[in-house]
Amino acid sequence: MSRLHRSLSLAAVSFAALIAAQSGAQAGGFAIREQSATAQGYSFAGAASGSGYLSSMFWNPAVITMMPGWMSESHLSLIIPRVEIDPNPFLTPTAIFGASGDIGQDALVPAGYGSYQINDRLWIGLSSSSPYGLVTDPRENWAGQAYSRSSKIFSLNINPVIGFKVNNWLSVAAGPSLQYFDIRLKSAVPTPLSVPGTVVRPGQPSGILDGDDVGFGFTAGLTLTPVAGTTIGIGYRSAISHSLEGDFTLPAGAVAPIAIRTPIEASLRTPDQVTVGLSQVISPAMTVHLGFEWTNWSVLKTPLVTNANTGAVVQDLPLNYEDGFFYSLGMDYKLNNQWTVRAGLAYEQSPIDTEIRSTRLPDNDRIWASLGVGYQWSDKLSFDLSYTHIFAKETDIRIVQGHQDFAGLPFVADVDASVDIVSVGLRYRWDDPKVAIPAAPIVRKY
Repeated sequence: MSRLHRSLSLAAVSFAALIAAQSGAQAGGFAIREQSATAQGYSFAGAASGSGYLSSMFWNPAVITMMPGWMSESHLSLIIPRVEIDPNPFLTPTAIFGASGDIGQDALVPAGYGSYQINDRLWIGLSSSSPYGLVTDPRENWAGQAYSRSSKIFSLNINPVIGFKVNNWLSVAAGPSLQYFDIRLKSAVPTPLSVPGTVVRPGQPSGILDGDDVGFGFTAGLTLTPVAGTTIGIGYRSAISHSLEGDFTLPAGAVAPIAIRTPIEASLRTPDQVTVGLSQVISPAMTVHLGFEWTNWSVLKTPLVTNANTGAVVQDLPLNYEDGFFYSLGMDYKLNNQWTVRAGLAYEQSPIDTEIRSTRLPDNDRIWASLGVGYQWSDKLSFDLSYTHIFAKETDIRIVQGHQDFAGLPFVADVDASVDIVSVGLRYRWDDPKVAIPAAPIVRKY
């Protein structure tokens, strides 16, 4: 991609995000699932079948045909992770340097959605989200500093869609997806590198890998209402290939008296994803939701970082994840015309296991437990609030001979991790509900 093309694409992303913010719109691996305060109340059960209202278009764009008139939603999630890596003093030579401290960093994740009904069959919509993100930041000098210091991944995705109601039981939608992706990784570097057997000592400087890119993909989906009270949704988010451009910086003393900055390139492909949802009305007050999600993390493989000038390999980034799976069950109960309560449980099968688990992302299988509440302020305005606690499975790190990260220095540790999430959402209908074009029948009862 040319520098001019890349600059224009990035400007388009930034401009779209700015517009979204000014208009009130703004998961395993390094994915971010928190795109909807509403769906989070169910632990994202039924996200593809419309449990998240308009925000469900992140998983399945076809749900916009369930939204009458002109609508928008804004969601904001506060993610509070707690992750500490405690080295085994008998199996880790550098254990004397101590544990990582809390490497999890609190984050605010915004998401915005809008839809407009053109006629009784056609809708257009737009979403802005951050599908991928990660910030881990251990103490500068700790037992695992040879394998990682801070790690940062940031993304921004803009996704316009067109939805079409084929008939009373089938709707489809699709649209292009523009994604900005940025990555920055730091690790301690022994000085000088040229001395055989040199190991990382406290206070050693950091090597920094930094790169970004804009890539393109698409989303597509459909909703089915085979009988009144039953909604089935299937959504697809495509993989997006990124040709990262940036720099790899070695500190002064590593290979030369001054810092050496090398222009680099690397190819990385974010995974495609299929989400299936089922929402079933049990009574006028109660609806049950089911969800299933498959994420194709195995496409990551081992990206190679190459010198942009010579093509020589500078570094590899061994990921080699397995595919990820997410299973969820939730329900909502309408107390009256204003208040709705929600609850959900989910089990997430991580794409990372002990064979490849790293100090940058010590992920593992986990259980989600969620509660939520919705308040209908008026026929135009409503609010959502949800809370989730994530229980992580007992986790260990074993970077020893045969591990893909092993660099001659054994590192064995236990990981203590949990996550709390609080999300808020606001939904507003801009047109007059009394004179708007009728939408597709909404068979769920809220």
